[in-house]
Amino acid sequence: MPLDISFIEAELQDQYLIDDNNRPWILGFSGGKDSTLLLQLAWRSIAKLPEELRHRPVYIVTNDTRVENPRVAKFVEQQLRCIEAAAQAAGLPFIVQRTLPELQETFWAKLIGLGYPAPDTRFRWCTDRLKISPTTRFIQSKISSAGEVIILLGTREAESSKRAQSMRKHAVRGQRLRKHVLPNAAVFAPIRDVLTPELWQYLSQVSPPWGGSHKELITLYRNASVDEDCPLVIDTETASCGKSRFGCWVCTVVARDKSMEGLIQNGEDWMEPLAELRNFLIEARDNPATYRQKELRRGYVREEAWGPYSANTRAEVLRRLLQAQYTIQQEVDASMSFISYQELITIQALWHRDGLFEHSVASIYNSIYPVAMRDEGLLREVCTDNPDHFDLITQAMEVLKTQKLLGRRRNHVTGVEAVLDKYLRNQK
Repeated sequence: MPLDISFIEAELQDQYLIDDNNRPWILGFSGGKDSTLLLQLAWRSIAKLPEELRHRPVYIVTNDTRVENPRVAKFVEQQLRCIEAAAQAAGLPFIVQRTLPELQETFWAKLIGLGYPAPDTRFRWCTDRLKISPTTRFIQSKISSAGEVIILLGTREAESSKRAQSMRKHAVRGQRLRKHVLPNAAVFAPIRDVLTPELWQYLSQVSPPWGGSHKELITLYRNASVDEDCPLVIDTETASCGKSRFGCWVCTVVARDKSMEGLIQNGEDWMEPLAELRNFLIEARDNPATYRQKELRRGYVREEAWGPYSANTRAEVLRRLLQAQYTIQQEVDASMSFISYQELITIQALWHRDGLFEHSVASIYNSIYPVAMRDEGLLREVCTDNPDHFDLITQAMEVLKTQKLLGRRRNHVTGVEAVLDKYLRNQK
C-alpha cells in the first residue's frame, strides 16, 4: 500500500481537534529523518486549520546531551532556529524546548569528575542521566500544569523488530493512542506504518515548511552511512543511540562509531581528535588495572571489583578533551566547545569533594590554553551562592594538603572537623 500523506495529515488534524481540554502535544525532534518527517506532517496539518482552532500548544522537544555528534548538533540547532522563526511568523502554536542534563549529571561531570568508567552494555549509566531524566522532567512539568499530555514520536514499525514489538505491546486496540510509562501521558505515533523508502522519497520531494530544503539532512545521512537517527528517549524501552546511528560522539557502548567514521572518511577529518579520545575512553574502560583505583567509592576494597578512574586517569581524559577542543577551535571553528566552563567548575568541585588535590582543572587548562584560568576563580564561582563557603573550603583544603605532606592520613578527618567546628561556631 503506497504512502498516503493525506490520510496521516487527516489523522493528525482529527487528533488535534479532539475535545480533550487541549492536552499539550510534546513532539520529540532529534533532527533526524523520522522526527523531521513527523514535524513536517504535523506542521502542514495544523497550518491548514483555521487560526481560531489552533489552540493546542505543540512543544518541539529536543534533547541535548552536551556530547552530541558536533556536526549533527550544529545542523539541528540551525533547524531549531528556523523552526522558531517560521512558527512565530506564521502564528503557529509550535514552541521549541531544549532539554539538558543537570550540571552534576553531565557526561564529563560523571566520567572526569567522579571517575565513572566509560559506559558499556553492562553499565550504561549515560542514557538515563543524559536522555531520559531531562526529557522526563519537562514532560512531568507539563503534566503538572495541564493534567495530561500527548507525546508525538517518530517511531516506525519498519525501523526494527524490537521497536515494532514495543509499539504493539503498548497499543490499545481500536485507538490511535498508546499507553506511556508516565502517568497521564499517552503516545501518538502517526508515521508508524511509513516505510523507509517512502520516507526518503517524501523528504527528497517536499521541502520543509519552515524554510530551506532537506539536502543537508540527506547529505548527512549519505556521508555517515547510517540507517537510523537517535529518537527522543523517554523510557528504557525506547532504543537509545548505538550501532550506526547519529548520537553522542563519546558513545563507547559499541566498538565502532560508524557514523563518525563515515563523516571523517567523507571530508569531516577535523573530527579525528574526537575519535581518538573516544578510543582512549574505551581503552581506559577495558584496562581497569592500569586506569582505575582498587578502592570503591564507598571506601572499601572488594575482590574482583574495581573502583572509579584514578586521579591520573581523570586528569588525562580532561587534558585530552581540552587539547582536542583547542585544536578544533584553532583550525576549524572558534565557537566549537565540547565541555562548558560550568562543567569545568563542577569537575573541580567534585575532585575537591573526593579529596583529589594532586591535579587541578586550572593547571590542566592553563597547560593548553594561552588565557589562564585560576583555581581561586573556579572555587569562588562554585561558592557564588554562599561566599563564606570559599574560606571554609580553602581552609579545609589547606589542612588536607598539609597533613598529606606530613603523611598523617589518620588525622585527616580530625583536622577537617576542627575547621568545620570553628565555622559552625562563627555562624551562631
